[in-house]
Amino acid sequence: MNVDLSTYNNSSFNTGSSIKKFCWYYTSIFFFRNALFPFYGFKLFLLKLFGAKVGKGVIIKPNVNIKYPWLLNIGNYSWIGENVWIDNLDMVSIGNNVCISQGALLLSGNHNYKVPAFDLITKPIALEDGVWIGAKAMVCGGAVCHSHSILTVGSITATDMEAFYIYKGNPAVKFKPRIIN
Repeated sequence: MNVDLSTYNNSSFNTGSSIKKFCWYYTSIFFFRNALFPFYGFKLFLLKLFGAKVGKGVIIKPNVNIKYPWLLNIGNYSWIGENVWIDNLDMVSIGNNVCISQGALLLSGNHNYKVPAFDLITKPIALEDGVWIGAKAMVCGGAVCHSHSILTVGSITATDMEAFYIYKGNPAVKFKPRIIN
C-alpha cells in the first residue's frame, strides 16, 4: 500500500463551531500573534472569553499561537514565551508556575503513518506544576511532564517525564535530577 492523501477524511474531528473558530482566528492574529500587542491582561480576558481556563498572574508574551483556547487550561503564575505554538487539537493543561520558553512547541496532533489515508491522531498534553519547557523544545501529544521536570533547549518528548528530573535530547532521555535549593 502507498499513502493516498486523497482518501484523508477527518470529518469526525470536531473542535467547535465554524463561527467560533473564525472569530478566534482573527482575534488570535490581532492580539496574540502580533508583536505589537504586549498587554497580558487583555490577552487573558480574551482567552477566558473563548473558553480557556486561566489562573491569576499568567504572562503571555507576543507572537504566541494558540490553536483552540477552549481546549486550554493554564494555572496560576505560568509564563508563555515569545513564539510559542500551542497546537492544541486536544486538551492542553498547564499547571501552576510553569515556564514555556520562547519558540517551544506543544503539539497534540499527529498522523497515523501506518494507514494509507494518514488518519489524524490527537492526544492531550499535561504540564504539571513547576515544569520548565526550554526554548525550541517540543512536547508531543500523550506526554505528561510531571511536577518540576525540565525539558532542555531543543529537546523533544512524546512520553512521560518523571517528576524533578531534567530531560534532554531527541528523543529526550532522563539526564539528572532537578534539585531546587
